[in-house]
Amino acid sequence: MPQQSQERSRGRSGRITPTARLVRCAALAGSLTLLPLATACSAGQDDAADKSKASPTTVTAAPAAGVVAPAKVEVIANLTGCKPKIRIEADELRQGICHTKKIDYLITTFPEEKYKQAWLDSAAVYGGKYLVGSRWIVSVKKPAMLEQFRAKLGGEIQQLRGIGPSAAPSAS
Repeated sequence: MPQQSQERSRGRSGRITPTARLVRCAALAGSLTLLPLATACSAGQDDAADKSKASPTTVTAAPAAGVVAPAKVEVIANLTGCKPKIRIEADELRQGICHTKKIDYLITTFPEEKYKQAWLDSAAVYGGKYLVGSRWIVSVKKPAMLEQFRAKLGGEIQQLRGIGPSAAPSAS
């Protein structure tokens, strides 16, 4: 079988045809492009599995929400009383911003839990409080509003710790 494919890719002169060379280069480039993604994703699966065993996330459905999660940005925004402006439309997430008289906030949804976990891991650098549900996150500048959103959406309020010096007084 390999002998036949070699014969097809070679011209009458015995050299590899430009078309065959182009196809091989495209296949090689595609493989090399996917290699880092495959290794990065497979390495993170073990970490995500360990984290989910360590502290399982409980998601509660709020009476007003019924069954919210997983939901679209527009559904969550409607439950909180706003019409979102979609800011990010990507394979890994969708993010909309809501402007109201009281507050501005972000609603982020994810096609899979692993993307939500990666987002939370990245956000941990900055710290803060977030309302986290099944494949969605609501983030606000005024954490006091999260409790009101939780009553409408369900989910769990999570405090993430930032990296850097703390605001604690020194011992001097």
